[in-house]
Amino acid sequence: MSFVSKFWTGAVVAATISLASPALAADYTLSINTALTTSDPLYKGLEAFRDNVAKASNGAMEIKLFPNSQLGADEDVLEQARAGAPVAVIVDGGRLAAFVNEFGVLGAPYLASGYDGIRKVVVSDKFEDWVKKLHDASGHQVLSFNWWQGERHLWTSKEVKVPADLAGNRMRTPGAPVWVETVSAMGAVPTPMPFAEVYSALEQRVIDSVEAQLPAGLGAKLPEVTKVLTKTGHINLITGLVTSGPWFDSLPAELQTMLREEALKAGDIASHGTQDSLAKIEADLVAAGMTVKEIDVTPFKEATAVVYDKLGYGALRQELQAITNN
Repeated sequence: MSFVSKFWTGAVVAATISLASPALAADYTLSINTALTTSDPLYKGLEAFRDNVAKASNGAMEIKLFPNSQLGADEDVLEQARAGAPVAVIVDGGRLAAFVNEFGVLGAPYLASGYDGIRKVVVSDKFEDWVKKLHDASGHQVLSFNWWQGERHLWTSKEVKVPADLAGNRMRTPGAPVWVETVSAMGAVPTPMPFAEVYSALEQRVIDSVEAQLPAGLGAKLPEVTKVLTKTGHINLITGLVTSGPWFDSLPAELQTMLREEALKAGDIASHGTQDSLAKIEADLVAAGMTVKEIDVTPFKEATAVVYDKLGYGALRQELQAITNN
């Protein structure tokens, strides 16, 4: 029997009659915040999630999307979710490490290559243990964590070949320890700030550079304020759709199951869209005047290897790389 059939039959008939009532629709509304623009391939996955949830719930659940950080910084939305608000955010593991340390390793340098490798980690039984741990520790619920945004590279005004070229360079990065330590190990001066502020900060020379994946960099119009893209691929950016644990727990079990299933499907749609977009985005960057450089990343891999031991991820790195290699 399909999920929808189960949803509308048997012991849940009374509950589903209530869910079908338009008067109660607002009780099952989830607002999703993202720093990404509507042109980002990942946003297409969010649109698919919105539409598929409406269909799978027969209109009982409404998803509202807020691009460009309309609901505030990611950290603020996480706090709203923690307090029980019906909100969700696309967020990296580094920001969740403040609650469950293991999540931080997902943003550690050179952990895995491409989407297929890192996806194995975030659908594993080990990862599901982290999901439960996060729920119990902070009141956050992961819906899925397979939202791949691409590998992060360096956007600078000058050419970069080795870590020494970044000495004194003020580089924007998220404020989570794993990101800060990675940028520092690469030779730059980590400068945390919201991504929405990066364009003006570069324009006003508050910062010298930024590290970001191709879709986000193009969406933020970074070619207008940087000149060189150096393809270090230092972080394989996998992110998750995270909501409120108390709000999620208050839903009927069938809606809980449906939300997680549809989030996983939508994450694949988003991630494959990202994969398919990268070549064109790179061509667009060149057309916009950017110089795109392929370099030997070995010096950066060697320089950032210390991040794992520094943050206590040495043994965990070996476990996860075994998963990605299976």
